[in-house]
Amino acid sequence: MLQGHAHTYGKNVDTDVIIPGRYCNLTDPVELGKHALEDLDKEFVSRAKPGDFIVAQSNFGCGSSREHAPIAIKGAGVSAVIAKSFARIFYRNSLNIGLPVFECPEAVDGIEAGDEVRVDPGTGLIENLTKGTRYTAQALPPFMRALVDAGGLRPYVEQRLRERAAAR
Repeated sequence: MLQGHAHTYGKNVDTDVIIPGRYCNLTDPVELGKHALEDLDKEFVSRAKPGDFIVAQSNFGCGSSREHAPIAIKGAGVSAVIAKSFARIFYRNSLNIGLPVFECPEAVDGIEAGDEVRVDPGTGLIENLTKGTRYTAQALPPFMRALVDAGGLRPYVEQRLRERAAAR
């Protein structure tokens, strides 16, 4: 279960405002996280607590295919992003680095900034604990859940290689 507070944003939040290009020379997720969304919301990093959620309108993560964007979000301590829709490359980059993303227009419409939210990645259940409402996003398929649970594609592949080596 994931639980935290919502930080809400509008439509077409692009990767250039998720992590400005001037920081794309950084590789440490925590350092990237210190600059997440700073050109859109200067207070985000100081308000965000580990486990919080980004809740956004449509086309979240549009723009360039920079993998730094979901890394910065995860590095800022965000546990998941809930949006009406995602740019496809951002969606896959997020899963590849172990950041769960959920498409659920009804939840986006029902969640306000500061609401306490809980998400079950296995079922796709999104609960707004502040308002007592529930929504259902599509659950992550088992392979993607395993990938996210491992912390991303690289740790997942490393784990699988260790398992295969041990089975020999």
